[in-house]
Amino acid sequence: MTEATTTARNARKVREGLVTSAAMDKTAVVTVTERVRHKKYNKTLMRNTKLYVHDEANDLTVGDRVRVAETRPLSKLKRWRVVEVLERAR
Repeated sequence: MTEATTTARNARKVREGLVTSAAMDKTAVVTVTERVRHKKYNKTLMRNTKLYVHDEANDLTVGDRVRVAETRPLSKLKRWRVVEVLERAR
């Protein structure tokens, strides 16, 4: 097995989104908005996905823009962790 196939197989998904809830302990809800083209009508659609994110330091607040990465299941719904805070809420 070459190094390229190993890294491609183990590549973890990375997303950017906005923190919409930080009320839970060590957990935040991040909404990821993606723009996709409709197959048939070619209209651009906005698709929102809510991700439960592990926030070990409890330092995220609502409105922060963050980068999150996929990880092993941490709880029933939590499968993502915070990689970095891109922009703090104003």
